Amino acid sequence: MNATTVKLSVRNWAEEDRPSYKLLNYGAGSLTDAEIISLLVGSGTAQYNAVEIANHILCKFDRDLSKLSKAEVYELNDVEGVGTQTICKLMAAMELGKRRQMAGRSFAPDLCTATSIYNYMLPKMQDLKTEEFWVLLCNQNYKLIKPVRISQGGITETSVDIRIIMKEAVLCNATILAAVHNHPSGCIHPSRYDDELTNSIKRACQLMRIHFTDHVIVCDGQYYSYSERGRL
Repeated sequence: MNATTVKLSVRNWAEEDRPSYKLLNYGAGSLTDAEIISLLVGSGTAQYNAVEIANHILCKFDRDLSKLSKAEVYELNDVEGVGTQTICKLMAAMELGKRRQMAGRSFAPDLCTATSIYNYMLPKMQDLKTEEFWVLLCNQNYKLIKPVRISQGGITETSVDIRIIMKEAVLCNATILAAVHNHPSGCIHPSRYDDELTNSIKRACQLMRIHFTDHVIVCDGQYYSYSERGRL
């Protein structure tokens, strides 16, 4: 081991400064984002220690964990010091975080508000790069019977067939229906197509005597609710 490697290696830091020591003695909450990622990176390279590589990863994505969670393999592979094993660990950690958000939601959630709809759908939609349209089929007490993905599309829109929505609602004996789609662009404002689609679903639900409770547009950290805006 040469002098440069000794100087750069996290193993040669004072024990109390090492991310692993801080995690074990003070908890994961005491670590910075870079220190947490460094534990996934592992031993680092001859040029950069694990914390430096972690900072390279964060800088690549503007130090935004939301952007990092959407990273493709080729984007991570461009970061110096990041190999296949580190990529696998990072992507597995991000997926585990999403599954943790969904844990405990296997029971029928109460979806009587736009906030509850948003909170339920965010883990499914927050990292998508294309639009998806879902319907949440509920009983008369707003308890979820079944979530159904109706369509997947491009970056700006996805095509939705009203007949499929109504078919799913009838097959599930749903009496309440909520529509949800995401805007990968981060803009919460509905498009003209969103408005037209909402009105079409509303008319179909009225015909079938199904209560159309809301159409929620999901973005990271915010949402748009047609019901809350008085547009249903």
